[in-house]
Amino acid sequence: MARKIKKLIVAVIGFTILLIGLIVVFTPGPAILIIPVGLAVLATEFVWAEKLLHHFKVKVNSILPKRKSK
Repeated sequence: MARKIKKLIVAVIGFTILLIGLIVVFTPGPAILIIPVGLAVLATEFVWAEKLLHHFKVKVNSILPKRKSK
């Protein structure tokens, strides 16, 4: 029972953060920071969110310029 309650709380908080991030996509704000936070919260309980977060990280890393180490 406690496991289901925890999963529900994580889902509500994660989806709320994710929804805020999606709204910020269309308004001025740091959506690129908010969306992964929502996915990270959801990934603590849901495998699909973990996979989506990994995909997001791969895409961001492919877009960002590579730094050369000296």
